[in-house]
Amino acid sequence: MILLDTHVWIWWLLGEGPLSDEERETLNEHASKNEIAISAASIWEAEMLNRKGTIQLEPDFTSWINLATQKGVCTVIPIDKEVIVAQEKLPQNFPDDPADRLIVATALMKEYPLATKDGMLQELGF
Repeated sequence: MILLDTHVWIWWLLGEGPLSDEERETLNEHASKNEIAISAASIWEAEMLNRKGTIQLEPDFTSWINLATQKGVCTVIPIDKEVIVAQEKLPQNFPDDPADRLIVATALMKEYPLATKDGMLQELGF
């Protein structure tokens, strides 16, 4: 299982962003085996980005999210007390961004590798 950071998930599904063809193919292969996961925080982030007009989720947010989270695309990991507690595993210098904290804590709790293009998270070893 691979946990996708919000931007990787959105870029993959929208066919946008700086993902290589090889990265897209790898994600497609994992999805075909039900090996893609996202944090529920990514749905929250997607709603905010759509509402602000940063991204356009067609035909509307609810329809897009329903398709983007169906079986064969990804599994949504809920934000529960275990995820909140897993934030204790984050390094002291971890950024205060709530979504990043929840997404990385989810990856740590589940012991899933995190697919991210976030330079700061990569520098921290995620």
